[in-house]
Formats: sequence, C-alpha cells, structure tokens
Amino acid sequence: MHTPDPIEPLGVNVIRGLAMDAVQNASSGHPGTPMALAPLAHVLFTRVLRYDASAPDWFDRDRFILSAGHASMLLYAMLFLTGDALSLDDLRQFRQWGSRTPGHPERGHLPGVEVTTGPLAQGFANGVGMAVAERSLRERFGAEACDHHIFAICSDGDLQEGLSHEAASLAGHLGLSRLVYVYDDNHISIDGPTELSFTEDSRRRFEAYGWHVLDIGEAAEDLDAIEQALRDAKAEDARPSLIILRSHIGYPSPRWQDTPEAHGAPLGADEVARTKEILGLPSEETFWVPEEVRAFYREAG
Repeated sequence: MHTPDPIEPLGVNVIRGLAMDAVQNASSGHPGTPMALAPLAHVLFTRVLRYDASAPDWFDRDRFILSAGHASMLLYAMLFLTGDALSLDDLRQFRQWGSRTPGHPERGHLPGVEVTTGPLAQGFANGVGMAVAERSLRERFGAEACDHHIFAICSDGDLQEGLSHEAASLAGHLGLSRLVYVYDDNHISIDGPTELSFTEDSRRRFEAYGWHVLDIGEAAEDLDAIEQALRDAKAEDARPSLIILRSHIGYPSPRWQDTPEAHGAPLGADEVARTKEILGLPSEETFWVPEEVRAFYREAG
C-alpha cells in the first residue's frame, strides 16, 4: 500500500476546484462527477497506474478510459497536473470552439486520451477490445513485451446500454483479467434518480457474466480503501473486475450534492464560492493550483 502524503487531501480538492471553475467559466459542462470522483482519479494517477506523462505513447503503459466521457474535466485536470499535455489556459478554454479541451475526450486530439468517449458504453466496449489485444500480444510475445492493465470509469448510463451487456459478457467468457472497471454508482441521472429507469442488481449481473465484483460501498472519500480495491482487482488473475463505488455527485456542494442539477450544469458562482470554502480553497481565486500540489502530481506523472 501507498504511504499517505499529507498533501493528498489538498490535491484532491484542487482537482475539484479545477472542475468547478472550468465548467463555470464555460457556462456549460458536467461538474458533479469530477467533483465526486476526484479521490478515485487521485489514487489512480498517483498510486496505481503505470504510465509516464512525458511519454504518453509508451507501448506498455496501463490504459485509462473515461467511459463516462461527460466527466471530461476529471481527465483534463489529471493530464494538466501530472505532465505537460495541458496548460491552465487549456483548462480555461474548456468546451470552447477549437480548444484542446472539448466537452468529451477525443482520441488523437490530445496526448493521454486513449479513447473517444461520450456515446454511452463506447469506452466500456473499447476497453474490452484493448484487453483482448493485451492478452493476445502477451501470449504471443511474452510479458517482457506486453504486460499491462486497462482501467476504466463507467457510469450508470454505460451499464444501461446494450453494448455494455454484450462486451461484459465477452470479457467474462474470455476471462480478461487485465480489465479493471470502476462503476460510479451515484444514484443520479440527468433526469432524476436512476431508479426512474434503472433498478437491476449490477453486482449480480456482472457476477453472472463471470466477473470478479467488489462492492466497496461508501468509500468515495477513502483513498486507502479505493487503492486496496484497485490492487485487489489487479491481483485477480482469472476474471475481469468491477469495483462498485457509491459516490455523491457534486460533493460537497451544499445546494447541489446528490441532485440532477449537479450532473449537467454549472453550479453557479455563489455555490462555487461556498463549496470552495468548505474544501479549504480560496473562494476568490479561479483555477488555483499551489506549486506544492503541482510538484506532487508531476512527480507521480
């Protein structure tokens, strides 16, 4: 396990601040999921993923797929913090015409984006294809040539699409053990509670497909519990893994946490300021990244 660094909670909150500011600045976007999953992204990019931010095309890197592509600011924040793929000005241009930070990640548009995501379940299925390729290459040329994992963050929208059912079935059948997916179980869709249209038991569904399922419950703020689940999933050598994480969209916004409004609209200037105060961030500054936080992430990258 990772030895905690006292700067980590501040780093997580800086990620949240960047997500809030970018969406507010653009007057468009999805702030709630990046805010909720900042701890998960932090753990992935500082404790678990094998990658080199200075060589984003390194062949044997772990792959990270944001299948929940609407949460693009989560990925953009990490690419900015861990390396030189993006600048603060790029984040300020989020969702603007011709910018390097479009509303959904686009493969080939920016180093560090593995898959174009936005159409629901597209990233989910692409990850299964990557795991097939990894298995094939490792079997043919050996682990010294190819030996990596594919990680993805998936939303309820991904799991509702028929494409994810087919891809999950294939992954379980083939025993693609290098596949580690995290299901962001936040109970909220853009129209209201997910129970309006989605009440199936996702754990039992994926177990029936032959997946290794870890339900870690209310652990979205627990960095060590998230790391342990990811490492347990990596250690599984016979099945793909699904980690079910109960998060709270828009956390810790006093007004919009756990509401559909946090899904697809700016929080509002006053609410951003209130939320920053709760997080211990300067409410009067935008795109605030202290040098020690940037240095911490760049070392990880």
